[in-house]
Amino acid sequence: MDNIKELEKKHSKLKSKLEELMDNEVTGSGPIDNAIDRALSGILEKQDPKGYWCYELEADITIPSEYILMMHYLGDIDERIQGKMANYIRKRQQENGGWPLYQGGKTNISCTVKAYYALKLAGDDIESPHMLLAKRAIMVRGGAAKSNVFTRIMLAMFEQVPWRAVPFIPVEIMLLPKWFPFHISKISYWSRTVMVPLFILYSFRATAKNPKGIDVRELFAIPPEKERHYFPARSVLNKFILITERVGFKLQWLIPGFIHKMALKKSKDWFVERLNGDSGLGAIFPAMVNAYESLLLLGYDKDDEIVKTARHSIDLLIVEKENEAYCQPCVSPVWDTLLAAQALLETRDERSIIPIQNGMKWLQEKQIVDGNADWREERPNLAPGGWAFQFDNDHYPDLDDTAFAGLAMVKTDFHKYEKNIKLAADWIVGMQSKNGGFASFELDNTQYYLNEIPFADHGALLDPPTADVTARCIMFLVSVVDKYPEYQDSIDKGLKYINQEQEDDGSWFGRWGTNYVYGTWSVLMALEEMKIKNDDERVKKAAAWIKSVQREDGGWGEDNDSYESFGKPGRGFKSASFQTAWAILGLISAGEVSTDSVSRGVDFLLREQDKDGLWYDPEYTAPGFPKVFYLKYHGYDKYFPLWALSRYRNEIKTSPQ
Repeated sequence: MDNIKELEKKHSKLKSKLEELMDNEVTGSGPIDNAIDRALSGILEKQDPKGYWCYELEADITIPSEYILMMHYLGDIDERIQGKMANYIRKRQQENGGWPLYQGGKTNISCTVKAYYALKLAGDDIESPHMLLAKRAIMVRGGAAKSNVFTRIMLAMFEQVPWRAVPFIPVEIMLLPKWFPFHISKISYWSRTVMVPLFILYSFRATAKNPKGIDVRELFAIPPEKERHYFPARSVLNKFILITERVGFKLQWLIPGFIHKMALKKSKDWFVERLNGDSGLGAIFPAMVNAYESLLLLGYDKDDEIVKTARHSIDLLIVEKENEAYCQPCVSPVWDTLLAAQALLETRDERSIIPIQNGMKWLQEKQIVDGNADWREERPNLAPGGWAFQFDNDHYPDLDDTAFAGLAMVKTDFHKYEKNIKLAADWIVGMQSKNGGFASFELDNTQYYLNEIPFADHGALLDPPTADVTARCIMFLVSVVDKYPEYQDSIDKGLKYINQEQEDDGSWFGRWGTNYVYGTWSVLMALEEMKIKNDDERVKKAAAWIKSVQREDGGWGEDNDSYESFGKPGRGFKSASFQTAWAILGLISAGEVSTDSVSRGVDFLLREQDKDGLWYDPEYTAPGFPKVFYLKYHGYDKYFPLWALSRYRNEIKTSPQ
């Protein structure tokens, strides 16, 4: 009886609080209205005159370290930028001397080796305390020989390890037929764009100019030339592939010269066609650097327009501040614009009307409606209609961006953007994988055996379907299925895939956002759009899981440890505004708007709002590649809290008392 009375008391208090909030919000004097008003102003100020939003996109210190390494490889060193990037790297060193892949994460040896080498190249004394600590962090983890394949390729180019320390990746791979177990069409877009110019670097045995002759031999437990364990076997299949690969490495001298020239030309033609102007190859930093360095190896003059543009595309990624600088892995204008638009649409504020229209106009112009693209190899007769993630990346439109962009257009003005919406929906349906799910860039990219090749020690070679992307694709399709009933079959297949992907605890894995909170919010939004009732077992389990991982302060916080075996779904070292917003949005989609859990989450957002009306979380918000590469979207803690508060306000005004 006492428990029942306590529950009745809590319910009465919550009802009174909701009634007070509703009364205040109706008059426009409440804290939620004020918070929304301030956040709205802050986001509107960030819109570019052309109509888009583009917030900084920050990765770990690997990228600025690689920028410094690139300058020394080329012998073309900008001391000012180098000094600022060195400051950025030093500032993010952990107490144990190492560097993590995300704030609060464990020390990563590959990341630490690159940071140490970059700082040494920048002039840091190896006897200084921070360098001694970094060296110790590397040595207790087995030394630089234990770093990943990409790091060892860099070390080989700087003549720190022999070329046998890296996988056998000759340019002749380009001549393999599609039926062969390995073919570039069988890997993800990011792997493809990174690897093709890398084949050229490998085949030329690219050697850094390294004008100061800086080495890092002190980072090896065994002299590199004597090391015999660069490729520990990860599985039986991996061991077999490794033996085959090592035989190929020893016999590569047998490849005829004319075959080699043919492969070089095919590789060069492939990536030059995709250089993508100022946005660069694949519009991602590693591919852009490899392409630039490959052009120089192939005999292009550095003053050639194609080479200058390739370098310019890299330098456009630099974010320079007063005392430090870093290099972004890419930029995210389409993603930021469509998410900012979703938040603004939810505010229902007249001040948002023109900014949203300007954003939609910019997106309309960015839709990819013609030209070549890699996905056409699998769907040659499918008409294009997607959006890329970056300013320009026509060869690689993104299903996730396309679904959200299409949804924003549906909500803004279906009739005005009907042609764009139909093109996007048709393209998405055509890119559905056989298992019913949707990936980000590919379809049926599930050749999992390729993760066993020596080059794939990072585990990010493929782009398989995921629950979060699938949820957004079917959410978009559901929004227009009344107009186009032919999409129903695709929706049904997508829902079946999502049902299979739900975890036993009720959550869903989030491939492109951290992590289960993100994935579960994504799916619950789609289920709501499908009008699946709140008493559905899938919805009830998901909502119960979200509530079970709420923190004492009312917020939610899941860090990237949840991608690791030692992490816990939904858990992290502190609450974050963007995570809290996802959880609130997910619970509201599940019909939980009037619960204590949502109310406490809203209170957390109100407390954490900064004086300028925005939110500032230090946490990294998403994986580039789980366990390998993580990102901090500087816009996530801006537009997601606004979206959540606006949705909450709209719901409590209409929910029954």
